[in-house]
Amino acid sequence: MKREEARSKAKELVNKMTLEERASQLRYDAPAIERLDIPAYNWWGEALHGVARAGIATVFPQAIGMAASFDEELLEKVADCVAEEGRAKYNEYSAHGDRDIYKGLTFWSPNVNIFRDPRWGRGHETYGEDPYLTSRLGTAYVKGLQGDGEVMKTAACAKHFAVHSGPEAIRHEFDAQADPKDMEETYLPAFEALVKEAGVEAVMGAYNRVNGEPCCGSKTLIQDILRDKWHFEGHYVSDCWAIKDFHENHMVTSTAAESAALALNAGCDLNCGVTYLHLLSAYQQGLVTEEAITEAAVRLFTTRYMLGLFEKNEYDEIPYEKVECEEHIALAEKAARESIVLLKNDGILPLDLNKIKTIGVIGPNANSRKCLVGNYHGTSSEYITVSEGIQRYAAGKARVLFSEGCALFEEKTEALALAGDRLQEARIVAEHSDVVVLCLGLDETLEGEEGDTGNSYASGDKLDLLLPKAQRDLMEVIAETGKPTVFCLMTGSAIDLSYPAEHFNALLQLWYPGARGGKNAAEMIFGEVSPSGKLPVTFYHNLNSLPEFTDYHMKGRTYRYMEEKAQYPFGFGLTYGKVTVTDAVITGILETKDGLGLPDVTVKVTSKNQGTYDTEDVIQVYVKNTESEHAVKNPSLCAFKRIFMKAGESVETELVVKGRALSVVNDKGERIKDGDSYVLYAGISQPDERSVELLGMQPVKMELNLQQ
Repeated sequence: MKREEARSKAKELVNKMTLEERASQLRYDAPAIERLDIPAYNWWGEALHGVARAGIATVFPQAIGMAASFDEELLEKVADCVAEEGRAKYNEYSAHGDRDIYKGLTFWSPNVNIFRDPRWGRGHETYGEDPYLTSRLGTAYVKGLQGDGEVMKTAACAKHFAVHSGPEAIRHEFDAQADPKDMEETYLPAFEALVKEAGVEAVMGAYNRVNGEPCCGSKTLIQDILRDKWHFEGHYVSDCWAIKDFHENHMVTSTAAESAALALNAGCDLNCGVTYLHLLSAYQQGLVTEEAITEAAVRLFTTRYMLGLFEKNEYDEIPYEKVECEEHIALAEKAARESIVLLKNDGILPLDLNKIKTIGVIGPNANSRKCLVGNYHGTSSEYITVSEGIQRYAAGKARVLFSEGCALFEEKTEALALAGDRLQEARIVAEHSDVVVLCLGLDETLEGEEGDTGNSYASGDKLDLLLPKAQRDLMEVIAETGKPTVFCLMTGSAIDLSYPAEHFNALLQLWYPGARGGKNAAEMIFGEVSPSGKLPVTFYHNLNSLPEFTDYHMKGRTYRYMEEKAQYPFGFGLTYGKVTVTDAVITGILETKDGLGLPDVTVKVTSKNQGTYDTEDVIQVYVKNTESEHAVKNPSLCAFKRIFMKAGESVETELVVKGRALSVVNDKGERIKDGDSYVLYAGISQPDERSVELLGMQPVKMELNLQQ
């Protein structure tokens, strides 16, 4: 249904309501209006990596893991499956009169905030630190959720608008100061892409202020940028209980009525929280008009009409059997395989079961279900941990010994025991094994959202880049045995890997790989599939080179602005093959109508797998403006494509570098054309010194001059 038609129907319906009824519909838990045959509707739904908090669903890898796939097509397919399950569940729930929270069709996903600092606990909900990668994957996810049918399959939401990435502990009172250049260059591009390219139906405001204005009541963000500049036509929703922060924490208003008025007048249509219960009081005080309340209601009912909630539509017959069906489980496993990043391999991987009699699986995350799923997750009918995956794969071929080794972060596993009560068991298991698979890391209780799961410290943020001390002690014990060791890290963020890189034979970054992710990790470890994921974030040596967590200036942050060598760089990841880019040429310069006067550039990249394993890999193109003083410090990702290559095979890949990638942002926050000379790099990594050092090869360099 086109927006014009949906809005017309919404207006007609809203005009039949009293002012009190209209105001009641601006709450996330909108009540029924029985006299108009309007059922209750709860707007709060979650779907970062599967339908969340609504019972059984396919649990895909956490968003940061899917980002490591560098695979737009995969993200769109995943989102389509999520929408399919959302519809299937909604059809049955609503048929049974169940209109509870998390059971609607409005999903507050994806999270396209920039993961600018590795301490941020919610970073694993995002697609990483790069605005281009985030915009491409976020756009694909929105398209998958919303579909291309007569009505929207589900409604996606871009969150959290904007300039929001920690610290969690002070988010309700924090004022993020961001200059115009950083806003346009880093914090806003993904949101703009989701609005302009994907037609995202909703945008959610953040808890914090930006340059003095609370995000859920910001005229600058909501009206000036989102609606006037980008022509956003959907609805705006507050983060949950964010509007009460106006008077309780930000102190920009004095009463709940004033807070409700500030939010509504700025353009916030929907309140996740209870502050809009004071809207009628605000109206009586002359703080809001009837027209403002009516307009918000019309926008919300436009969305409900666009979802086909008041008429028969093509998605009404999606059966419940689509929930966690074989096809969706298979896609979740594909996503898990593409997400795993191989950071080091001295030749130990893949393990050969013909040469191994005993495998020691050790670590607090080896047999943990919690570390499979990240946060904002659904419930799976089956979980396969790394330990279980290895046991199943090695069954009948090798003995698998297991030890938890230590608790996730506490000093002991048994209350009455001494500290380090499982260390000697871990040592014994290692000593009795031919090879060790050591599984360490975090889970949503150590990195996540403030208050979400009773996070153990720092309200969900990390205090540093170190693993908990109990796990560091365990690493030392395993290293002392001298046994060949495959180190598996299950986190949603960067960790200091200096110790395992020095002492262990292979490093695998598994992220939070989804409900059955242990099966896919085992497939990778034993060589059924080659790793092919790439880091969507920088792994730093430590925090010494980073600005304060509360400093939102981008200088020194992420691969685009950092001045020191990374431990493991953005875009890096090994495979069991040996893919090299042998040639790259600019094949075309195409005029565009983007208003910047910059052309799209087509590039043909020739690559060869010189190894003995078939593998997927990711061709990456980076750009550097060599003339403008406003250019980003380091080459920036501007195109990428996942490819498959058989051993010995050569492949030609066409990529398009959009004209926008050739623009720069000046200090006023204006995106402009400035200079004609560029360098493009095509490879399987960044062109930075550390990536070249780790891979032993350099990307192919191409000169581009727009005057020629």
